[in-house]
Amino acid sequence: MNEEVRQAGPTAARDEGGREGTGNGERNPARDGHREQAADRDDRADRADEAAGRAAREEADRPRPHDVVLFGATGFVGALTAEYLAANAPADCRWALAARDLGKLERLRDRLAALHPAAANVPLIKADASDPAAVRELAAATRVLATTVGPYVLYGGEIVAACAASGTDYVDLTGEPEFVDRTYVLHDARARETGARLVHACGFDSIPADLGTYFTVAQLPRDVPIRVDGFMRSNALFSGGTLASALTAMGRAPQTLAAARERRLHEHRLPGRRVRGPLGVPRFSRETGTWGLPLPTLDPRIVTRSAAALDRYGPDFRYRHYASVKHLPFALGGTAAVGATAALAQLPPARQWLMDRWESGRGPDAERRARSWFTVRFVGEGGGRRVLTEVSGGDPGYGETAKMLAESALCLAHDALPQRAGQLTTAVAMGDSLLDRLQKAGIRFRVASAR
Repeated sequence: MNEEVRQAGPTAARDEGGREGTGNGERNPARDGHREQAADRDDRADRADEAAGRAAREEADRPRPHDVVLFGATGFVGALTAEYLAANAPADCRWALAARDLGKLERLRDRLAALHPAAANVPLIKADASDPAAVRELAAATRVLATTVGPYVLYGGEIVAACAASGTDYVDLTGEPEFVDRTYVLHDARARETGARLVHACGFDSIPADLGTYFTVAQLPRDVPIRVDGFMRSNALFSGGTLASALTAMGRAPQTLAAARERRLHEHRLPGRRVRGPLGVPRFSRETGTWGLPLPTLDPRIVTRSAAALDRYGPDFRYRHYASVKHLPFALGGTAAVGATAALAQLPPARQWLMDRWESGRGPDAERRARSWFTVRFVGEGGGRRVLTEVSGGDPGYGETAKMLAESALCLAHDALPQRAGQLTTAVAMGDSLLDRLQKAGIRFRVASAR
């Protein structure tokens, strides 16, 4: 009896006309006053939050001088993306180039104009990723900001913060899990308020895996458990910027784990659904005729976040991601090489030595890129159906990555898309629209077999 009273007493006292703690049923004016003041403060805070949200949305909806700004345009992949925009952006698209060196921007525009005369009128914007005021001004001037300035964990923070605050859609080429997770924790909520769409990994990381899985799932029955394995092959080389980003990520393993843990504290659980992305083990795939080596990259994380956001992936979804190698000795040698590089990346002097071997801004020439290719095969099964699909294209790291980034930016700027905001994947933000754009641009998505 006493235990029941002790549990119910405080609640019962508050429910009795607001009487609390006097013990005789009389009002306590001092405590009533404190409650009224607290309620007033809460009301004022709610009104302030609503006003800030309205102001942010109004700011995001105001006219802006540019539809798309490409930031980092003078870098290796940035220049290739600028070339793609010059050749393929719609005539009514108001796009601009941005970088920290105006002289390099002018020389880039001259090269573009020699091939595409209309590019002579493309606006140039001087901005430095380390200058918060310049970055905020840049974000506020465009509807979509595409950035190639990496490593993103070192140079991307101010840019994505400015886009989230100003309601500007954002796309990048990051393959850095730490940066993606920190962006979610720091900026997802603000982007939802302003309507900004923050879409990472809009290049070879991670569009083939993300949209390839999206395409594969569409070939399977609805509302059934689904399993998909992705097998990636390529003969491409990398640039200095890509190497710098990869080595930086490898050398920040503790920070990456801490960012992932913090993200998990903020993410919502899926009621009634399960989504998994286990690392898997090396194995031979009969469907592809290759050895599969688990790839612990950003790709499977992006795929599983798409699956978590979209019911089409079914009530129980699993994705595994592999490098696809024809011969086992090459597979073992590649694994050893990656392991050795990762170990060296933990030591700052060794990491810097590796970066110095291939300077930033340098990459494979046009002839080498023309010989490069990639293929990602997906084995999907669910509801008694089994499919083998394939995504393929040319040089993945540069030619096709520039195409993917540019088409992602144009898709956000010009296509009718779902009304979503916050940190999103390409499948969630753009889905069929981006898939259609990439197919028209020459990246192949096909069903190889089904039964």
